[in-house]
Amino acid sequence: MSKPDELLVNVAALVESGPSNQMSLTVVAGGAVITGRLAAEAVWRQRVSEVLADSAHLSDFSTVFTTAPHRDEPPTHLHFHLARILQGAVGIPETGGMYRVAIEDVSAWTIGDFTYSDQSG
Repeated sequence: MSKPDELLVNVAALVESGPSNQMSLTVVAGGAVITGRLAAEAVWRQRVSEVLADSAHLSDFSTVFTTAPHRDEPPTHLHFHLARILQGAVGIPETGGMYRVAIEDVSAWTIGDFTYSDQSG
């Protein structure tokens, strides 16, 4: 998108201003479908920092994520947790991951997340 969707920016701003992490969202960005729950950037950064700090090989990178986000301007990114990239009938990773998506890169979106189950047979 050349100009970020104002409605999506408003959704992200509301997530940033509140303590809830229950807003589920599905977006298309760069041809990928990403589905999961939005988190405030500060919460997302803290969680990523904790995961990296617990890693024997990546702990040095944890401090990069401890910098406080700027609150003076509208949000420019969506911060997903418990999120999956949908590939066919599979969500990657199955347990959900932490994704940061630029709002300007979102070409389509909907409220709610998609889940898949194998009901064949």
